[in-house]
Amino acid sequence: MPRPPAYLDYNATTPLRPAARDALTAALDVYGNPSSVHGAGRAARRLVEDARGQVAAVLGTLPAQIVFTGGATEANNTVLAGTDGVILVAATEHDSVLAAVPEAERIPVTADGVVDLAWLDDRLAGSAAPSLIAVQAVNNETGVIQPVTDIVARARTVGARVHCDAVQAVGRMAMDFDTLGVDYLSLSAHKLGGPKGVGALVVRDGVPVPKLMTGGGQERRRRAGTENVPAIAGFGAAIADAAASLTDGDRIRGLRERLETALRARRPDAPIYGAAADRVANTVCVGLPGVRSETQLMAFDLDGVAVSAGAACSSGKIAASHVLLAMGVPVDAAGEAIRASLGWGTTEDDLDRFLTTWTRLAAGGPSRRVA
Repeated sequence: MPRPPAYLDYNATTPLRPAARDALTAALDVYGNPSSVHGAGRAARRLVEDARGQVAAVLGTLPAQIVFTGGATEANNTVLAGTDGVILVAATEHDSVLAAVPEAERIPVTADGVVDLAWLDDRLAGSAAPSLIAVQAVNNETGVIQPVTDIVARARTVGARVHCDAVQAVGRMAMDFDTLGVDYLSLSAHKLGGPKGVGALVVRDGVPVPKLMTGGGQERRRRAGTENVPAIAGFGAAIADAAASLTDGDRIRGLRERLETALRARRPDAPIYGAAADRVANTVCVGLPGVRSETQLMAFDLDGVAVSAGAACSSGKIAASHVLLAMGVPVDAAGEAIRASLGWGTTEDDLDRFLTTWTRLAAGGPSRRVA
């Protein structure tokens, strides 16, 4: 009987949490339109508003500030594409930010992948103050945590708003919207144990919400379209469960440290990108000199180990990571990196299977299928 896969791609998407599965499946029987005033509609509305309350509670904000969307890509595009004026975006942002405003100025990062605050200070002291600055809370490829509150403080000196893609942060570290200080924050349910195809845009009170979707009065006229009630119910349950499970981060950090120690022991020349910066506990971005990323991915897949190279939103395309290139990594080296991302279901055996394949690749051995 084949062994189950060793899943080490939590940054791409996560398994569905049992609490989310239960909430989602129960909501499938609540068939009313949440905009209808009859009993069936009110029952559906109650599920949506309960989930809105769960998301708000985890983020320390008010339910009225939560706008449900089809995911973080939609939330990012809503803010970025809907904002006029000069926009600054960190060079290591997710493609859903970079592609939304290709004309935006790129904020460089250090060799560790952290936004260059000195450069930002010089830029903000110059002319043409930005209307919006966009920076991730946590990078999806390296796990590097960005100094968002420091960036917010600088933005306020020139009257700029701040957008934060927090997809890789919520569920992996404590997040408080008011403490963070941003104006907009994007989330995706499937990154924290919820269903795919649902997310949220959190909006500071009094800040305008650009409209990407029009044609209805849903979400307080901020996002038209009938709400996906089962997915939203699953989202609410998932984020509540993820917040209650943050202590598992210590176990996951221990697994990551064990993995990185083993990688360094086997190949001292293998770079671990972002290792000198503050990172979330679950992410390892490692290069294997002399072995292309695509070769590594095929070998891992044949051995039943799921990992990634770069972001998972490129329809299977493998290219040198723009994140690593922005960090100053040479093109050839960037094309030799893969990402292992851990989560609540990761075990010691998963790491052993990863190391078996990686060690063979590092020694120049052939790939093989594990029974």
